[in-house]
Order: sequence, then C-alpha cells, then structure tokens
Amino acid sequence: MDNFFKIGHAYLLIGLITLGLASCKVDRVLPSAESVKDISGSWKVIKASRNGTDLIPLIDYSQFRVKFDAKGAYTLVNPLPFVASKDGKYAFDDPNYPFKITFTANGGTPVSTAFNYPVSGGARQLTLTFSPGCTLNNYVYTLVKE
Repeated sequence: MDNFFKIGHAYLLIGLITLGLASCKVDRVLPSAESVKDISGSWKVIKASRNGTDLIPLIDYSQFRVKFDAKGAYTLVNPLPFVASKDGKYAFDDPNYPFKITFTANGGTPVSTAFNYPVSGGARQLTLTFSPGCTLNNYVYTLVKE
C-alpha cells in the first residue's frame, strides 16, 4: 500500500508539472533583420597609431577627412597615410555584417582591411586597421562622423 501512495504521488507530481508547463504561453521572438551599414558622410580621425605608437601628437589629422557616399564612392580630403592614396570606390564583404572593407582607388587595385563599426560614448565610430605599402607598419585609425 505504501508503494501505491508513493507511485500515486509521483504521477500526481508529474501531472501537475506537465499541466503547469502546458499552461505557459510561449511567445516566439523572431530575429529582426540587421540593417545595412550606412557609412555615408564625412569622417575624421580621432585616434591614430602606427605599430602601437600614438600618432595624434606627431601628425596633424585635423584637416584629413574621408567622405563616403551612399553609392559606394569615397573621397580623401587632405590625404595622409591611408588604406588608399586616391579617391575611388569602397565595398563591404557583407553589407549587413561587415568585417572587411575594400578600397579600390581610381586606376588602382583593390585593398581590403579590417573594419569595425562600434558605438562608443553614444557616437558611431569606424575603426580601420591597415598597412599601406610596408607590411611591417600597421596603422589603426578610429574615425567619427562629422
């Protein structure tokens, strides 16, 4: 008789748990589509380093700008060491989740570089890592939109 009550309690407990779980409403959350990254506008350098050395006290970046348009073109204003040396076209490896950006200077060959698009201090930033010419020199530029 004791086994009967133990088994009965076990079935009752399982039944209550099943009933409790079945009564829960499950809301399905569909993932939203990631938007295409729009970098159109004028960007200025706020941080720059070469091989880990801060370049901001050494080089005047105040006049340098990279202007991106929505059609995939870029323009360099007051050029300094950069991924590309002339104006041209740009493209992402993936428009929604880019990890690389490719610059193709007019009349030049495509050059790809690492691309980050974080928000820091409430402002969208671009972080580009590249080696113009000499592969021993690694530059990291952090830019913000004007």
